[in-house]
Formats: sequence, structure tokens, C-alpha cells
Amino acid sequence: MGHAEQVAEVMFAEQQRLVDVFGGVNGTSFREHPWERPGLGGGRACILEDGEVFERAGINVSLVRGTRAPPTIAESRPGVAGRPYAATGISLVLHPRNPCAPAFHANFRYFEVTDADWWFGGGCDLTPAYGFDDDAIGFHQTLKSWCDRHDAAWYPAWKATCDQYFTIAHRGEMRGIGGVFFDYLSDPAAAGFGRCWRAVADGVATILPAYLPILERRRSMPYGAAQRAWQLFRRGRYVEFNLVYDRGTRFGLETRGNSEAILMSLPPLARWGFDIRPEPDSPEMELARFLQPHDWVTHATAPAAAVAPDPSV
Repeated sequence: MGHAEQVAEVMFAEQQRLVDVFGGVNGTSFREHPWERPGLGGGRACILEDGEVFERAGINVSLVRGTRAPPTIAESRPGVAGRPYAATGISLVLHPRNPCAPAFHANFRYFEVTDADWWFGGGCDLTPAYGFDDDAIGFHQTLKSWCDRHDAAWYPAWKATCDQYFTIAHRGEMRGIGGVFFDYLSDPAAAGFGRCWRAVADGVATILPAYLPILERRRSMPYGAAQRAWQLFRRGRYVEFNLVYDRGTRFGLETRGNSEAILMSLPPLARWGFDIRPEPDSPEMELARFLQPHDWVTHATAPAAAVAPDPSV
């Protein structure tokens, strides 16, 4: 049915490419965990834990089918309720060990009900514990370049969607500095699938140039116990978003996917404290301005001074 197998084949190939690159950065190979569910489909989870660079990294691909679209999809697209579907996608989450290096998430997915009823969704976003203007600027510039290669209207629209989606409403802040996020990308024209698929494949290819330069700048920065404690506190906010708001987590659990692969997006360690407030004018306090919607591409003309954490504190 449709194009699901075609998309999945490329997703599995991209998974291997990313596993090779990030495994090389870490100096440790990913562990592969193929999985299958009778009558559903399967996939491959590639996991790295307790590495020198990544405390946890996961890159997953799946291809699943079902007789009835799950509630997560039917809620937002009622026309598919009760209909057979196929879905495939790649999901990547990186949690570096160094508190100065931001966590990174990317997800690109394809969903189809019939040959004429299909769509893509996904995007990339960055979640720092310490904010650096050049990281945010470069990240958003790279994503804008990808979008502009296909449609100049996409970046501003998808950035706004990302800012809104990755907001932790009960905290009044975003999970990180955002990125781009889109859903229901489709085109009924005869060549529409090809146009959309080329754009999404280009997005997957943008993962490395968007994130690797940032990781290389931050992975070896000095830090101490105070910075580690702040990182774990900020990871607690990451967990809150993923378990309370994230639609991808709900979709995976509703479709009876591999729960270990679904929940690999969570950091291995996190903490919570009552009413934790950073010191005024500290690097920890500085993060707050990164957690509200901001035009980082325009900001590149006049970047603010970054405040690096002091490992002696």
C-alpha cells in the first residue's frame, strides 16, 4: 500500500549513517535491537549508553501497520478514524554528558491511509542546559537554509509551530530553543509525493550539519558539580514535556510499539527540586531568555554576549 516501504528503506539507511557518525564521535558502537510485533510490524532501535560523549543516544526506525488509526492520529485528523494505516519514521535523541553541550532531538515520519491520503511530519529541536547565542543562531540558520531550498514560507511557519508545540505549559517556558516542526505535509498533485519526500529526505540529511558543529564546540568545555546538578534539573523539565505533552510518545505506546525504544528519548538521569531558582546574573539564570520564542536568524546581526558556566563554582 502506498509509499511506506519506499520511505522506510531510506530511513533505515539514514539510521545506519547516523549510527556510524555518532558512534565514531563517542568512540563506542551503538547496540542494535531489532523488534517485531505480530500483526503490527517492527523496527530497529540503536542505543548507546554511558559513553564518553553521550550519556544516552538513541536512533530508532520503525514500519508499522494497523487496522484502525490510533487515537493520537484520529483526534487531529478525524477522517482516518477506524481506517487501516501504515506508518514509518526515524527518531533520534542525543543526551550529551557535558552540561554545556545541548540535547538534540529529530523526528521525521510518514503516515498513510490510502494512496491519496498520506502526509509527512517531523522536525528538529535543540535543548540546552546553558545557552549560547552562536549555537542558537547557527542551528536556526542551518534549518532555515534547508527549508528555503524547498519553500521560503516553511521556516517561519514551522519555527512558530515548533515554539508552540515544545512549550511546557505548566512551566510557562519552552523545552529548549525550538527549531522547526511540521505536520500534515502533503500535496495532492501528481508529483506531490515526490516533492514532499525530497524535502523530508533533505531534512534528515540536515541533522548532522545542524548539530555536529555545536557538539564539537561544547563537548570538552570544563564543568563541575554545580553545572552537573543544573543539567540534571533541566533534564527534569525535558522528562515533564515528553511524558505529559509529546504526541510521539503517546502514538508509540498506543500502537503497542517497543516501549523501550519509545522511552529511550528520556535522559538516563534527571532530578527535581522544590522551587529551584538560579542566582541573579548567573549562567543558569541566563538560560531563561533562551526558553521563550525568539527570532534567532535575525538575532545573528547583533548577538548578545554568551555567559559560560564557571566550573569552579
